[in-house]
Amino acid sequence: MRTALIQVASPRAETVSARRDRVAGMLADAAGADLVVLPELWTTGAFAFDAYSEDAEPIHGETVCAAREWARRLGAHLHLGSFLERGADGRLHNTSVLIGPDGAVLHTYRKVHVFGYQSREAELLTPGETVDAVDTSLGRMGTTTCYDLRFPELYRTLVDKGAESIIVTSAWPDARLGHWRLFTTCRAVEEQVVLIACNGVGEQDDGVRLAGHSRVVDPWGEVLAEAGTAEGITFCEIDLGVIQTARKEFPALADRRLAPGPAWSATRRS
Repeated sequence: MRTALIQVASPRAETVSARRDRVAGMLADAAGADLVVLPELWTTGAFAFDAYSEDAEPIHGETVCAAREWARRLGAHLHLGSFLERGADGRLHNTSVLIGPDGAVLHTYRKVHVFGYQSREAELLTPGETVDAVDTSLGRMGTTTCYDLRFPELYRTLVDKGAESIIVTSAWPDARLGHWRLFTTCRAVEEQVVLIACNGVGEQDDGVRLAGHSRVVDPWGEVLAEAGTAEGITFCEIDLGVIQTARKEFPALADRRLAPGPAWSATRRS
């Protein structure tokens, strides 16, 4: 599976419309990828809290409609990253969208763990309440968002729902780059998944600088690709067969004693 991680900067001086146009141009350079992934809240900027309400859109607003067309043009799965969704009840959510090569919306996920440390996200956004994985031609995928990385029970839930690879869309600050590397590696190893993590870059509002370093980690903890701090595309070739190989050779999921997941209860070998 050829994967393209696109690191995007979100300067406040740039309008959402102009940024969508710019990202569309970046996506053209991802031609040939099977999966393309964008970062968290790249349209508005994760720390542009004063713009959240103004920039929020319905689930089938301009950003999702544009992304569906991008996926069709690429003939690839496109993880939109996340955008500010205004629900039917008027509440705001940090929502991720996975789109198929035909432009169909395959999966949506509202961020469950909204961030409150030196951030207004928890004040402005309503947490999601559901977690699931989805079957695709690239295997069964789950998706999570940024701060979710600190909650391993969410990732174990996705594995119990059959996830083989998990996408993380993020706006992770440079001040905690070490945690980013630690958690992305830990989640891949403990859940025996391929973890595909795309982070934003550049300086946000309030002087917060995002860490970049988008990365792909396999179930053995091998870092298959890692970007730097610049805006741009990082490609990675992923052998999805490594997931089942790791789970069979080292059956940690099958050895669980506390609430073992039904999906893996039969995988243990004598």
